[in-house]
Parts: sequence; structure tokens; C-alpha cells
Amino acid sequence: MPELQGQCMCGAVTVTATPAKDSLGACHCDQCRRWTSSMLVTFQAEPGYAALGPVKTFTSSDWAERAFCSECGSALWYRVTAPGEMHGHTEMAAGLFEDTGHELQLELFIDKKPEGYAFAGERKQMTKAEVEAMFAPSEEGDNQ
Repeated sequence: MPELQGQCMCGAVTVTATPAKDSLGACHCDQCRRWTSSMLVTFQAEPGYAALGPVKTFTSSDWAERAFCSECGSALWYRVTAPGEMHGHTEMAAGLFEDTGHELQLELFIDKKPEGYAFAGERKQMTKAEVEAMFAPSEEGDNQ
């Protein structure tokens, strides 16, 4: 996949990232909707992405943090901080980039989506319980 260059709304933070897949995802959880006033649309970033400028992070749950520009507040990424297989998994805010060229293929927390909007077309959809199960301890006691 080609490396993408993007920036926050005010331009104080510049971001370079390579998508791990050629797809976008949308999250409708309460936190993403509060953070963006809608759903958060992202792509999975390969390790090695870079963000230069006034980046702040916020621990938003037991398993993740969110990053934003401290100047304009633009959402930058959502990163898994819990130990386990998904540790370090980063979902980059797609709106930072001119156009990823990728299609929406996944919706998370679909049971939390407000009635007032919907995406056209078919894609995989996961409920709150299904998403949270990804972070539940496995039989070996590790988080996934």
C-alpha cells in the first residue's frame, strides 16, 4: 500500500501512515460519537506511522488511548494499549488524509448507531458485545 500524508484541521500536526488493508471502518461507540460528533471513520495503520506536531493522548478506556491535535482538537488515531495480540493496533482517522481510495467495509458498535443516519451498501457489522469480546481475557489469561 502507498504511504499517505495528512494533517489536522489547523495544519499543526502532520501525519504519515501506510494503510495495513485497503478498507475503512466506522465506529459508532458512545466515545467515538462524543469525540467526533458522529462516527469515527478510520483505517488500520501499519507500524511505523509518524505524527509531528502538538500531539496529545487521552486514555479513553481500559484498553485504548486516543490522540488529537492539542491546537485544534482534530482526532488523529485510536490505539489499543491493552496487553495481548492487539497491543499497538492503531486506527488512523481517515479524515486527516485527502482520500485513501478505500471503501467502508466494517462498522463497529452497530447497535449503538443512532437512527438518524446510515451508510449505503453492505459491509460487516459488529455489535458492542462482539467488539468487547475481542478484548476479553482468553483461556490462557491473556487479553486479545
